[in-house]
Amino acid sequence: MVQCAGCLVALALLSACAPTVTPPLPTVTAPKYPDFIQPAIPAAYGSSLVATNQSRGWTFLQAGDLRSAESEFSAALKLVSAFYPADDGLGYVALADKDPKTALAHFDHAIEQQSADVSALVGRGQALLALNRTADALRAFRGALAVDPSLTGVRERVEVLSFRTAEQSVADARQAARAGKTDEAIQAYTAAIAGSPDSPFLYRELAAVERQKGNASGALEHYRKAVSLDPSDAHTYEQIGELLEQASDFDGAAKAYGDSLAIEPDAAVEKRLDGVRAKLAFARMPAEYRAIDQAAQVTRADLAALIGVRLAPLLGGPRSQDAALITDVRNNWAATWIVAVARAGVMEPFANHAFQPRTVVRRTDLAQAVAHVLAKIAEQHPSQQTASWEAARLKFSDLGAGHLAYPAASMAVAAGVMALAAGDAFQPSRPVSGPEAIASIDKLQALAGLPVGNPATR
Repeated sequence: MVQCAGCLVALALLSACAPTVTPPLPTVTAPKYPDFIQPAIPAAYGSSLVATNQSRGWTFLQAGDLRSAESEFSAALKLVSAFYPADDGLGYVALADKDPKTALAHFDHAIEQQSADVSALVGRGQALLALNRTADALRAFRGALAVDPSLTGVRERVEVLSFRTAEQSVADARQAARAGKTDEAIQAYTAAIAGSPDSPFLYRELAAVERQKGNASGALEHYRKAVSLDPSDAHTYEQIGELLEQASDFDGAAKAYGDSLAIEPDAAVEKRLDGVRAKLAFARMPAEYRAIDQAAQVTRADLAALIGVRLAPLLGGPRSQDAALITDVRNNWAATWIVAVARAGVMEPFANHAFQPRTVVRRTDLAQAVAHVLAKIAEQHPSQQTASWEAARLKFSDLGAGHLAYPAASMAVAAGVMALAAGDAFQPSRPVSGPEAIASIDKLQALAGLPVGNPATR
């Protein structure tokens, strides 16, 4: 720490009493080292001998007399060991003498005494440059600018170094990325960003490498930084959307895709946005609906929900009066779709007006529902093909033509909606699994000209 002014003056006066022989000061018309920043002498030292030594030392330094400069700065430090401007001077003497390691030690010591010492910060940067520690040098120069923004020469040096550092680091990073050396690429991009922290393309490329490495959270962070610097980049919003979609953050993904499309229309992104919206809709569906694809056997409520959600455009037209009389679905999770399919006549209530939503669906039950849907498709899209379904009279090894469910079974198989087992067996009483029911609905969607797949997962 700096000693009190009274003590400093006393020391200076005592030293002044000793006989000294000092060389005459040279006249400096053109500084030998114009890039060196002369340290300010704290006001507490006034016109003391310490200040005199410091001033003389700087004059000798700029005249190119390094030995005399070193002698003056050393004399100042002998008077007051904490006189950091003298350390600055010795650091610059070492720089001029091509000894950056010694210079760095002096500048570091000065900064320990005064962290805002601009002269030491600039000198430290110059020493680090000489030691090929460019990134550290940039930090030192930026520290000096933070204290004194008027240092135009330092600012220009920072800009040049930042560009060169970023340019080389980017080249190294891209080469490492191409070679699959993701850790090296990340290190190089990080160095480039340190030199050019406001360049959005660096964050985009770093994000791509993080994604290549499998670090989705790191990639997302860098993509978000990129769009904060360049909000007009549609592609980066798309990347953010993809990462959020993979993380099942469908709300966030929808917003990112929407932001991308607001900047630049893109059919592929529109398709992704539609898919995310469908996933959002699926996520909001009842848990029972979301579990159908894993069900070993589906219930009548499950089948009604599948038809009501995925074949909704076919459920219009004349309505059955019996649907209003269903007595057992008020509190059922699929009540809305049960009423819809019952009104459309696709799945009808039993004679006692009960729908029996928990009853397991057998193959004949599915065939009956499929046949009703095929009839609606034939009404809306009449063709020779639809006529052939109704006219078909297929032979089954386990279901005779006189069976009540035979016409529906024949029609469903003829249309390709349901398949036979080995030996042309229809297996009329076998329970229908979730995947089997979904496969039949997929085929009905295709026949109806509807997009195939669950609207909640496309």
